[in-house]
Amino acid sequence: MSVVQPTVVVLDYGSGNVHSAAKALEVAGARVELTADAARIRDADGLVVPGVGAFDAVMRQLDAVRGGEKIERRLAGGRAVLGICVGMQVLFERGIERGADTEGLGEWPGVVDQLDAPVLPHMGWNTVEVADGSVLFEGIGDQRFYFVHSNAARSWTLDPIGAFAHPKVTWARHGDRFVAAAENGPLCATQFHPEKSGEPGIRLLANWLKTL
Repeated sequence: MSVVQPTVVVLDYGSGNVHSAAKALEVAGARVELTADAARIRDADGLVVPGVGAFDAVMRQLDAVRGGEKIERRLAGGRAVLGICVGMQVLFERGIERGADTEGLGEWPGVVDQLDAPVLPHMGWNTVEVADGSVLFEGIGDQRFYFVHSNAARSWTLDPIGAFAHPKVTWARHGDRFVAAAENGPLCATQFHPEKSGEPGIRLLANWLKTL
């Protein structure tokens, strides 16, 4: 009996790490396409929004391809979206970075700003405090993941909405305690890079693919 591979679109809007994300998703078991085409994004089983660099630059790039609108349409239909690194940060209301206060996509309340830590950026492997009942971290809750960032969401204020289960929030610490991952209905995200996290990262992506 053949196994049906889920189709995943990696949103191609000019971010620098789309190809590594696509390769990791293929290893995890997906059929992957790099595109910003609205119809392909709408019809895919999953959408991945990667992101590297500054919050305001990523928002400009997303706006240029109407990325926020495409993400919102998927979520409105209960269709899965996974944000990675700055692709997670822009899901919040605002990002404050190097004096720039930039409006985000507003899927989650809260502000992304600089960590209060002795060394920045936070670069390298770190453990996480996994949320009870997490699907993303099933079987890998004791593993380490690869982070490269100076900013993060340092609080979580979203309450359960409608029929969605209570959001599952996973934390990490680098100086401040910050949101390392979130699972909120069809919308999930990680502050770390699964595609740079070796076998644990591939397992996390495979766990996500199973939800599609």
